[in-house]
Amino acid sequence: MNETNYTVGALQMAFSTDPDDNLKKALSLIEQAARQGAQVLCLPELCRSPYFCQGEDFTAFDLAEPIPGPSTEVFQKAAQGLSVALVVPLFERRAAGIYHNSAVVIDADGALLGIYRKMHIPDDPGFYEKYYFTPGDLGFRAFRTRFGRIGALICWDQWFPEAARLTALCGASTIFYPTAIGWHPTERERYGAAQRDSWITSQRAHAIANGVYVVAANRLGRERPLATGDGIQFWGSSFICDPQGVILAQGSEDREEVLLAEVDLRHLETIRRNWPFLRDRRIDAYGEISRRYLDHD
Repeated sequence: MNETNYTVGALQMAFSTDPDDNLKKALSLIEQAARQGAQVLCLPELCRSPYFCQGEDFTAFDLAEPIPGPSTEVFQKAAQGLSVALVVPLFERRAAGIYHNSAVVIDADGALLGIYRKMHIPDDPGFYEKYYFTPGDLGFRAFRTRFGRIGALICWDQWFPEAARLTALCGASTIFYPTAIGWHPTERERYGAAQRDSWITSQRAHAIANGVYVVAANRLGRERPLATGDGIQFWGSSFICDPQGVILAQGSEDREEVLLAEVDLRHLETIRRNWPFLRDRRIDAYGEISRRYLDHD
């Protein structure tokens, strides 16, 4: 199959505590994006639920579902009806006691192309994901949709250059990052601008270093699932950038939005010819990258 240019989209959403309401909103935004010409769309991380990982609550496991399952069936029907491919992040119940933070890739004919399971699992104040999620065991992957070959990574993965590199080496022309990232409200005034800038810069760097387009779809709004605490103010700011890191579309910090941009494969080819980072990799010299740390005097 010869790839052609295609239009990608990031859906920036606020979430309620009602999974059905979140599903309805997601489907509405997908339909809106499809009317605007979107062909491959990405939803924010854990798109059926509030971000429950702010605390450790065993009842939150009830939000998980199998893949394939109820959500995938609904999104597959939507993808087929609108002729769009989807990256759908879900809380996956694999078996009793084994749960993953996953992204399902669905093609424009409704076919379920596969699953990516989040590889890097954080454990920080307000982001207690190690309590809930088993680390991914499917590796880094790319999926051939009707429109192009894409990769999916999830949130904390976006800080790791190895994840982006391996996904690009699988042939992805676009890497999608469904995300749930924001400020602890008490830290926003002092650290907020630097934190948000670091998040954007890191992903732009992955686009440049690998010669790929990047699509980051984030949540927005303040979520306080716990009876105590300040919650998290998700900062939105979803964006799409090209293989030079040029931002093609940028979301606000406080509005639900559909962001669209074209993946221009000729532009990607030109950038890779002039910045041949993949060509010049010294694959004979990188063996120690798999070590935790290189002890030295």
